[in-house]
Amino acid sequence: QVQVVESGGGLVQAGGSLRLSCATSGRTFSRYAMGWFRQAPGKEREFVAALSWSGGSRHYADSVEGRFTISRDNAKNTMYLQMNSLKPEDTAVYYCAARSEYYSDVATAKYEYAYWGQGTQVTVSS
Repeated sequence: QVQVVESGGGLVQAGGSLRLSCATSGRTFSRYAMGWFRQAPGKEREFVAALSWSGGSRHYADSVEGRFTISRDNAKNTMYLQMNSLKPEDTAVYYCAARSEYYSDVATAKYEYAYWGQGTQVTVSS
């Protein structure tokens, strides 16, 4: 079992930056491929970014490519999402997710993730 807890959300003006963190516990963090998803009011939860267990492979949604950066620090059991040039349409609850330890590569579909956090709110004002 893996527990994941997000932090770092908040209110920011358009064009600003935020860094989200995802702390994990329960098993060896380095064995898990990780991802970020988000859900805006009235919309489906959507893929944002994913990272392989080694950190060597990354994948981003087209809407955030070039503005967001996903990274991990296996020594701290923590994953990050650096969000720059934020737009009002980035407003959503952001969720951290971990794949099962049997899967090491990036994944973009919700069903491919076994463990989820409770989410952290990001609000971008115009």
